Amino acid sequence: MDTAVLTVPVGGELSVLQVRDATDGDWRLPGTFVHEGEQLADAVLRSLRDKAGVTGLAPEQLHVFDDPSRDDRGWVLSVAHLDVVPASLLSLDETRARVVPVGEALGMVHGHDDIVEFAVASLRAAYAGAPDPRGLVAEPFTMTELRRVHEAVGGRQLLPDSFRRAMVPMLVNTGERAAAGPGKPGARYRRRDASSATAGQRTGGSRTARLG
Repeated sequence: MDTAVLTVPVGGELSVLQVRDATDGDWRLPGTFVHEGEQLADAVLRSLRDKAGVTGLAPEQLHVFDDPSRDDRGWVLSVAHLDVVPASLLSLDETRARVVPVGEALGMVHGHDDIVEFAVASLRAAYAGAPDPRGLVAEPFTMTELRRVHEAVGGRQLLPDSFRRAMVPMLVNTGERAAAGPGKPGARYRRRDASSATAGQRTGGSRTARLG
């Protein structure tokens, strides 16, 4: 089992959680072999807890990677998992875990590069048609805040006017305004379909994720 935990640091790029291997000292995705009698979901949570110090996540199955050449230890398939976490919920113990931009998470062992690539493509597809469906920005948010997180996920700049036109039908204007600052205070919005933000409960409910 291998898990891609994606996040967007404040003002940063789409990034992935890596752990330092205790034996080889290299950086890779958190992963483990399934123990006898253990369910996949439990193995994933165990690997996050034991190797990265992470608790409070709820990874979902992403894809099965079964290329016989993906792992130099032999034919080892991986049921990869994905979770997307607001950066505010992560506190790093940098001696064993770190968050790096996905573009820099290259050259990992055991086919982990392919898992990150697949995870990023999946996330970008979700963000192409909905406003921040994984709840990376806390509600209520301004249109600029929403656009910036979409730009981070997509890895490219977006035209503000075109983005606004695409997003407004899926948002609710709260009637609030952003705190005073340079320029006209921006309107604040919420997602029209709150259930579409699978991580929304993290920012508004009791779910937390910790590293350390």
